[in-house]
Amino acid sequence: MSTDHNARPVLVAGGAGYIGSHTVRALEERGVPVVVLDDLSAGHREALRAPLEVCGLGDPAGLERVFKKHNPRSVIHFAAKCYVGESVEDPAKYYEHNVLYTWNLLQQMRASDCKNIVFSSSCATYGNPVEMPMTDGHPQKPISPYGKTKLHMEHMIEDFAHAYGLHYAALRYFNAAGASQRGDLGEHHDPETHLIPLVLQVALGQRESIKIFGDDYPTPDGTCIRDYIHVEDLAAAHLAALEKLEAGKDRIACNLGTGSGFSVREVIETAREVTGHSIPAVVDARRPGDPPELVSGGTLAGELLGWKPERPDLRDIVADAWRFLEAHPNGYGS
Repeated sequence: MSTDHNARPVLVAGGAGYIGSHTVRALEERGVPVVVLDDLSAGHREALRAPLEVCGLGDPAGLERVFKKHNPRSVIHFAAKCYVGESVEDPAKYYEHNVLYTWNLLQQMRASDCKNIVFSSSCATYGNPVEMPMTDGHPQKPISPYGKTKLHMEHMIEDFAHAYGLHYAALRYFNAAGASQRGDLGEHHDPETHLIPLVLQVALGQRESIKIFGDDYPTPDGTCIRDYIHVEDLAAAHLAALEKLEAGKDRIACNLGTGSGFSVREVIETAREVTGHSIPAVVDARRPGDPPELVSGGTLAGELLGWKPERPDLRDIVADAWRFLEAHPNGYGS
């Protein structure tokens, strides 16, 4: 790679968000120049030290301005709507923000001769599991508009790669969790829907109890099992994918998970041990569309990226999330 190429920044779309901000930090620590593109509708300026362009992917003129100003060498794309329930209630928003806005980004990359994109995809593209654990080659039959839009985004990127010489990595991850080990970056969503921060909010006294949606699933303790992957491990995988693309690799598509599943009750019990709080739990009805078990069984991340999770232990994940939440009880506004 030429020195001139390395001097150009990597553009991180959605870089002020949860996974994006951890990835931006990992790039900075590697000495990679970064510029963040984020409209701050869900991201947080306080999570960044990198240069920030406040602009959304729904603004083609703004996108053109940012690309002309910074001439990015590669893109990491996190900017998307990501709530399954909301996508069922308002699919139009998801097709606009996820599919149409990604088309805007890809068109601008074409116009700017920017050839590499690492895309934040999801195991939601698989839909209901037909095998467990779920391999990298699991059939992609998404059941929610969110999962469908992520798959449309994958297909669009793949078609652009075939026709216009784009290099891409589609990283399908399982449940992002945890926080920076320093305790200064973490999860701050409004509304919060992820299990670990919700459980920890009970320990903080911000909620009376945690709801368990169904305890009659065909799992060892009756509650749903998920594969939780540390957010810093996710960030490291994005860097590894970027490195491979910039070294000439064409196309990468793989799962990002630990290969281990933990039940809702196990998460709650681990949070009790980490925080020293009792964390009352209340069993409620099942939520529609919740599969009993979602665990990654892929090996391609190791084979293609040379990547493996460094912090797969649930206790470490919960402890890191707790450290951030204790220091930031009201998120970045604390």
